[in-house]
Amino acid sequence: MMLLRGIISAIVLILIWQVIVMVFNLPEYILPSPILVLKSLQQYAGLIFQQSIPTVIEALLGFVLSLLFGVFWALMLVYFRPIRLWFLPALLISQALPTFAIAPLFVIWFGYGIASKIATTCLMLFFPITSSFYDGLRQTPKCYLDLAQTMNATKWQILYRIRIPAALPALGNGLRVAATFAPIGAVIGEWVGASHGLGFLILNANSRMQIDLMFAALLVLIILTLAFYFLIDLLMKRMVFWNYE
Repeated sequence: MMLLRGIISAIVLILIWQVIVMVFNLPEYILPSPILVLKSLQQYAGLIFQQSIPTVIEALLGFVLSLLFGVFWALMLVYFRPIRLWFLPALLISQALPTFAIAPLFVIWFGYGIASKIATTCLMLFFPITSSFYDGLRQTPKCYLDLAQTMNATKWQILYRIRIPAALPALGNGLRVAATFAPIGAVIGEWVGASHGLGFLILNANSRMQIDLMFAALLVLIILTLAFYFLIDLLMKRMVFWNYE
């Protein structure tokens, strides 16, 4: 049902877009029509597909690393008070820094290769994953913990069998947010310095006034973002099935 609503919304937006272009008689270099963008997408399909591969790889690697680091640090924040006192403010400060301001430093530190793009993606995804899992671990129902203690459960058993399963719905929310940011983080890294990827293609198309190609690349980026989101949503529904019954 959600997919159907999404398709209907997309069709309505495209129709509005087409009407705006026709009513105001906008030139192609200002706002190309949806038909022109689709023609460009067909014409440059091979190029766009080729440039999409690095962006997908960077987004996936950044997402996986952010998940690993986010889960680890969330556990550290819950179980170690000194880390919580010192690391939590640093975590908040990291989100106050604009990504565009930090991304050039990543290029200097890690070079123009894939590492700087992954670092930029991790910077954007680390906070929503860590904060959501941390909140989920903190909000474990007290009755569950009391019952486990009466049954002489160890700390490891409480963590593995109670705290983590109870925090998975909250983690799922953070992962959905991170999934929408992953391709965007990779593209931002490519804007700062790259020789391939969708971000590189968008910059090149913009500098050459190929606005139809730029919109086609943006359309592919939107499709990738939606695919990431629905994939993570499907996986979380399978993993946390009890939360959707």
